[in-house]
Amino acid sequence: MSAGVTVPIEAIVTLRRRLAALPARHPERQPLMASTAKLYDISRATLYRLLRGKRRPKDAHRAHRGQSRTMSADEIEWWCEVVAAMKSRTTNRQGRRLSTKRILEIVTEHGVETPDRGLVKLPPGRLAASTLNRHMRQRGYDTERMTREPAAVRYQAERANMLWHFDMSPSDLKQLKAPTWIDPDRNGAPTLMLFSVVDDRSGVVYQEYALVYGEDAEAALRFLFRAMAPKEGNPFEGIPENIQLDGGPVGKSSVFKRVMECLGITVTPHMPAGSDGRRTTARAKGKVERPFRTVKEAHETLYHFHEPASEEEANRRLARYIATYNSGDHRREPHSRIDDWLSHLPDGGIRAMCSWERYCAFAREPERRKVGLDCRLTVAGVTYEVTSEVAGETVVVWWGLFDQELWIEHGEERYGPFDPVGGPVPLHRYRKHRKSRREVRADRVDALATRIGIPRSVLTGEDDIVVIGRKPADGIAPVPARPFADPDPFAELTFATPLKARFAISEELRLPLGGLCEEDRAFIDALLARTLSKPEVMDEIRRRFPPGHRRSG
Repeated sequence: MSAGVTVPIEAIVTLRRRLAALPARHPERQPLMASTAKLYDISRATLYRLLRGKRRPKDAHRAHRGQSRTMSADEIEWWCEVVAAMKSRTTNRQGRRLSTKRILEIVTEHGVETPDRGLVKLPPGRLAASTLNRHMRQRGYDTERMTREPAAVRYQAERANMLWHFDMSPSDLKQLKAPTWIDPDRNGAPTLMLFSVVDDRSGVVYQEYALVYGEDAEAALRFLFRAMAPKEGNPFEGIPENIQLDGGPVGKSSVFKRVMECLGITVTPHMPAGSDGRRTTARAKGKVERPFRTVKEAHETLYHFHEPASEEEANRRLARYIATYNSGDHRREPHSRIDDWLSHLPDGGIRAMCSWERYCAFAREPERRKVGLDCRLTVAGVTYEVTSEVAGETVVVWWGLFDQELWIEHGEERYGPFDPVGGPVPLHRYRKHRKSRREVRADRVDALATRIGIPRSVLTGEDDIVVIGRKPADGIAPVPARPFADPDPFAELTFATPLKARFAISEELRLPLGGLCEEDRAFIDALLARTLSKPEVMDEIRRRFPPGHRRSG
């Protein structure tokens, strides 16, 4: 195209219309294109490119389009901010809020209290709801932009074992057909829970199944020990620097926090929902939830064909799949997850895990108890016999989650370990003894108490059926009483005004009262002057204008 030569939009539109009226291979199309290209001194290729474009004539607008003619731009901006603030203040958890129309009615009739200008009223007719909504969209005060979350920040640890994500999720299998143990004091079988830790840097996963009743701190600590301890055929191990988890029962457990503190691990709970402004917190997304979904979709779905018979068998299958998962591609780097973990180990290597005995010592919890004169004390339903030096003294008891031994402290001295009286008892059974004969007898009495009853004559003094109501006894005067003064707040017994009574009469007759004769109108006036009682007025009207009467409906 020659410099400075442009084809008018009107010419392109006209040419497109003329070509659309001709068939695809009509002989007049080529001369028409050639003449147009010669007229504007452009090539046919340029003309075809212009025809394919979406160019159209520009609409004619006023010079000050988009600007209000009733108030200045600064005032429009201020009112947009006020309306957006009122929408934000009135938003509930379901996302419902005041509409722009309703807000304009409030600020026009009553005004709005602002910290910088005090009580401000909007003059009537200055702004319409549609106009204000348009200005709010143009200036970014609309609800969609005001509630939009801030930009997300994708973080990643610099080294392996710098940050672990820990969580647990019920398996899709829910329960095993033959669980290895069942707590007789609880209802039903334990849930097959899937425990998981994910390294933030590499995405390496370690998962295990465990039978638990809910989220249990004891089961979580057992799993974390196995995750941090050396494992055969799996290089993933070591003590992390930080563990991030949700705010469930495990994260709130004092024993869990004490064990992590002894290991030198910083526990970072998720922020509670709604604690960081517009940013969504405590949501089930991220690096620990993704492996859960992958395992449940790619591995546990195969349980429909071959369901594991025991917890050990389920863990063997899961360990085989997790090894395949860790050999998969890293989220960003061109190598596998386990290779990324091995290539980004911290300086000096990982922090090795302690022995199980030391780990059990960390899980001990202090409690203040008084030793009996028989040198015995009971902790969590288990009786221990301690040294006679502390008989009758108040001591600090250190009792662990994972061992049945007991340590006590008295002053500067520490004694122990002490075993339960009668020797060790099976796991999951020592926490609570079987019910004694006294407890069984008390339970039977309590059950009988819910079904027992007494005759009504115990309260009424009568041997037969009690008749509701009574006759005043001879010589006893009735209690004086005043009639109930009904306030009738909803005008159910009387008409509020004679005008409302006339509306009701007109509805009853189904014709305007002006169409009645002068005698009937005088009757209605006299009736309403005498009383406004609804039953009396309507009875008199129905008596004077019975159904079928020519002046009735």
